[in-house]
Amino acid sequence: MTIIVTGGAGFIGSNFIYYELKNHPQDRIICYDALTYAGNLSSLKGALEYKNFSFVRGDIADEKAVDELFEREKPDIVVNFAAETHVDRSILNPASFTKTNIIGTQTLMDASREFGVKRFHQVSTDEVYGELPLDKPELMFTEETPIHTSSPYSASKASADLLALSYYRTFGLPVSITRCSNNYGSYQFPEKLIPLVISRAAEDKPIPVYGRGENVRDWLYVMDHCAAIDLVMRLGREGEVYNVGGHNEKTNIEVVRTILKKLGKPESLISFVKDRPGHDKRYAIDAFKIEKELGWKPQTRFDDGIGLTVDWYLENGKWLGDILAGDYRNYYDKMYAGRM
Repeated sequence: MTIIVTGGAGFIGSNFIYYELKNHPQDRIICYDALTYAGNLSSLKGALEYKNFSFVRGDIADEKAVDELFEREKPDIVVNFAAETHVDRSILNPASFTKTNIIGTQTLMDASREFGVKRFHQVSTDEVYGELPLDKPELMFTEETPIHTSSPYSASKASADLLALSYYRTFGLPVSITRCSNNYGSYQFPEKLIPLVISRAAEDKPIPVYGRGENVRDWLYVMDHCAAIDLVMRLGREGEVYNVGGHNEKTNIEVVRTILKKLGKPESLISFVKDRPGHDKRYAIDAFKIEKELGWKPQTRFDDGIGLTVDWYLENGKWLGDILAGDYRNYYDKMYAGRM
């Protein structure tokens, strides 16, 4: 099969490409990515060595470029990771989230309809459900939980989900959706909590924590998430949403303290800062549906996964340093100089 992975130079997308190359070597993988601030082609350095992998730079909201890509590659499956994802940035600039997350998804689905794609898989988030109270730990998000968004980011993702389901109902486009909890692992851009804590603690810099760090998230190791997406896009039912969670609920301050302990750094580095607007209190995923239908379960305990993650960042200092210095933006030009 031929699989187009949009946003494949980002955090989860790059890990997914490595998962596919390892587990489905017979398939052809094309990464389509605009290489915006969080897209990093150096994350795919290893993938570029595979003969069945190729990279194309482009914007998912560019109809002409998307149509040309689909006509040339004739994909069987499209997996859409491409998205603006950082809540804080969505508060500062909602328009970019509307363009990429909604218009971009529509553009991809229109091309998928035109060129007969056999499965369009939309990668979404548990943030579309809003928040859960801290004092009712028995409550969890199911696929039937009403959408109740809190930020321009989650609203744009919810809009894309609803649009995808409408394309299934109206046009018969073979759509599936996964909504995941917070991911962590290698290649994550260091604006997110875990790589931010690792990078700052390693240099003995203050670590900003919103409020008192009491917000709760369900943490999912990225490779467990990739395995779930692979199952859903190949075997999941069309027109269905599948929740994917890690069964690892932690407060933000617990996560920070765990990382500091693994790095041998003092908790005095923690600096509590003013909370962000509309900060959801708790997310928790009920993943019974995907477990029952497809036999998926998370394989990685948080303590094991966070150890692997800390080790990866410490062993890949150049990757992290290039991002912090902005030099990662030059990687595309270095790789493709003289090829265009």
